Amino acid sequence: MPWPRVLGLLSLALLVIAGLAWGFWPRPLVVDAALVREAPLTVTVDEEGRTRVKDRFVISAPVAGYLRRIQLEVGDPVTWDQVLACLEPSPSPVLDPRSRAEAEARVSRAQAALRMAEERNRMEELRRERTVPQQELDEARSRDRQAGANLRSARFAVEVARFELAAAQTALEYADGGGDERKPVPLRAPVNGSVLKLLRKSEGVVRAGEPLIEVGDPMALEVEVDLLSADAVRVHPGTQVRLERWGGEGTLDALVRTVEPVGFTKVSALGVEEQRVWVIADLTSPHERWEALGDGYRVEASFVLWHGEQVLQIPTSALFRRGDGQAVFVIADGRARLRPVVTGQRAGLVAQVVEGLAAGETVITHPDDRIADGVRVSPRGGR
Repeated sequence: MPWPRVLGLLSLALLVIAGLAWGFWPRPLVVDAALVREAPLTVTVDEEGRTRVKDRFVISAPVAGYLRRIQLEVGDPVTWDQVLACLEPSPSPVLDPRSRAEAEARVSRAQAALRMAEERNRMEELRRERTVPQQELDEARSRDRQAGANLRSARFAVEVARFELAAAQTALEYADGGGDERKPVPLRAPVNGSVLKLLRKSEGVVRAGEPLIEVGDPMALEVEVDLLSADAVRVHPGTQVRLERWGGEGTLDALVRTVEPVGFTKVSALGVEEQRVWVIADLTSPHERWEALGDGYRVEASFVLWHGEQVLQIPTSALFRRGDGQAVFVIADGRARLRPVVTGQRAGLVAQVVEGLAAGETVITHPDDRIADGVRVSPRGGR
């Protein structure tokens, strides 16, 4: 056989062998990968909430009678001592000793509430002037848990207490026919603000104590959020809150004022019973930024539990259990290398790395059972 033909056959055989070797040669596994990096990390608890007027008051009928039609509408501004409605009192029945004692006790309670509210108001004003020890102020606050946490709420409480005292005295005055029953009883606004709700608008007979109008100051808003009890224990007074997707531009800032100590049961959309806790936060952003907000508006609240500026972090999808700890696969020299790690804070899809990794290394995300220590791998996309 001529040498040229022999050489041709040999070359063809070598090409076939090389092709078979190339086809059956083990290739690196293509994997998803991510860099270990340092970046800011914030741990939050996110939940929907709503705004509400902090200081609100329900005006009720002090005596039974015939209510004239209320001309106000929801949203109308009102001023202190403005007449909101008129009530023509019904002939008062003679009070038995027990009923009279209850009416007199109501007056006494209203007088005591007024004295307490005035004391709280004085304490808040002195605190602003820094002339009262903080311990003494805290004791005054503990005696008056219904008052607000600032001077506006304290003054509001004083005006409300005065109104309640006047209503109690009116009810007692008309008992046993002591008042002029031909003269209408005016229902006045106890504070400056707006009409939040009309509980009764049409004229007609009303009973004593029936709620008629709800008023409040829409400029004094707070945010209420119901959190899972497991999340609420991680939130404390003073925790920073970021309000997002509230309808305006940017993010609003708030601070937690109260985490209520009593939980309640709520059924989720999936039909699961959950124990939840009300958390109340005060807006700290300038009023000009959120003046379009009103009572009962929806917001998304993020409670900032932890924050770090330069935090070593990886995707949580790179982590997997190994014994009693956690581990990752690091790509080094084209191979997967098993590396135990210690993690810290977690925020959604990102976890803080405390030990085991360095910035700039590459880890495999979503590792499957084909990945083992020493296996040749190639990052998807050549990263």
